[in-house]
Amino acid sequence: MPSPPRNLENRTAIVTGGARGIGRAIAQRLADAGARVGVVDIDPAAAESAATDIGPAAVPIQADVSRSDDVSRMVAALLEQWGDIHILVNNAGIIGRDVPVRDLTEEDWDHVLNVNLKSVFLCSRAVIGHMIDRNRGAIVSMASIAGKEGNPSMIPYSVSKAGIICFTKSLAREVLSHNIRVNCVAPALIETDLIKEVEQEQLDYMVSKIPMGRLGRPEEVAAVVHFLASDEASFTTGQCYDVSGGRATY
Repeated sequence: MPSPPRNLENRTAIVTGGARGIGRAIAQRLADAGARVGVVDIDPAAAESAATDIGPAAVPIQADVSRSDDVSRMVAALLEQWGDIHILVNNAGIIGRDVPVRDLTEEDWDHVLNVNLKSVFLCSRAVIGHMIDRNRGAIVSMASIAGKEGNPSMIPYSVSKAGIICFTKSLAREVLSHNIRVNCVAPALIETDLIKEVEQEQLDYMVSKIPMGRLGRPEEVAAVVHFLASDEASFTTGQCYDVSGGRATY
């Protein structure tokens, strides 16, 4: 892909789940656009490695974003280092077990909802007061086509992503008067390590529903996130942008 425009100079960004896959591509894209990026991941070694690869504009932060104490520490560390947070990308997420409802445990449900949805609430809450005080900010969260259509045997994942879409629309209206934009992105199947968690039969089923007939690339999702985080999307809030290879046409 061509080099992105450097339209994020003097901006600071948090990317959760930023050490691998889509998050890694987003962190790289924002840094290439001129932003300083906090690469947040539950795996400290992976966060360190990703930040080193990205360069001096990136710093690693270890945090479990489903825990409020970790989120508060993460935000405090980045504010101490940079003094401001302009962009939050809620990307951290897991797929969970591929099983029907009758075989789901309470722990299965709680784990996926905590990592995928509760983290979006915790991270957004942690930065929103700062953004309101500065009267500026952009939040972009990672939803999924599964949150619109629902995937069989992936109910906790689908529900968590539907929740992100609704959270996005509600928060966007709540902070509209503070010059804060809140949007989300709904990819279809993207070629990352997460797909290794999906059974082959389920993977084939999901690919079969993509009219372009292929998996998406992390860089393609990152480009849309970059747009939504930038001033080029200044008239866009409360929206869910599909990156689905034509799967979603509504």
